[in-house]
Amino acid sequence: MEGRDGSPARTGVFMTYVDAVQEAGAVPVVLPPVNDEEALATYAQRLDGLVLVGGRDIPPETYGEEATATLVPMPSARWEFESALLRGWLATDKPVLGICLGSQFANVVQGGTLIQDIPTEVGDEVVHATPAGVHHRVRIDPGSRLYAILGESEVDVWARHHQAVDSLGQGLTVVARSDDGLVEATEMRSKPFALFVQWHPERMAGTEHREKIFRALVEAADHRD
Repeated sequence: MEGRDGSPARTGVFMTYVDAVQEAGAVPVVLPPVNDEEALATYAQRLDGLVLVGGRDIPPETYGEEATATLVPMPSARWEFESALLRGWLATDKPVLGICLGSQFANVVQGGTLIQDIPTEVGDEVVHATPAGVHHRVRIDPGSRLYAILGESEVDVWARHHQAVDSLGQGLTVVARSDDGLVEATEMRSKPFALFVQWHPERMAGTEHREKIFRALVEAADHRD
């Protein structure tokens, strides 16, 4: 969303998110980061479901830490917008799906913290990011909504992230981990549908995995009608 070299700021998302939402039977709408209370209220009122997408790192001062050398911070306008949007959205009990950074947003908004750099703080037992993305295994809690959606306790996922959940935010439950013990998915069980995954199901085009996750979001939105 930020401009470089004096160019105007811009906003947008990868079409993989748009395609995944549309293929699941919903009409995708990309939200510009308008930091205005009336606009935020209108988004929450008129939209049926929310997808929080990937991007750069959350400013660590928002969870009480100093930035490490590996941090690639997002523009402050994005943090201010999406954190306010998510807080307001959760109050509506409408369905929300957080992906990668979206999962981290949920954790920080709920008072949790992040591992700022997996390779330096955790190690490379499991590779979570390469420039082209990487596949790795995730183990899912059989008692979770995520398991009910996918019908599997182990899945192979596409990932590209160097941060992850550290201390868990209030109201969140860990429902999946990778083989190195990192949190890979959380849920808010007090909400009708609030699922946050660290990997990128939208990048898994043509798979039942992508279809099931986005279809679950859309069906949760339809169920509110």
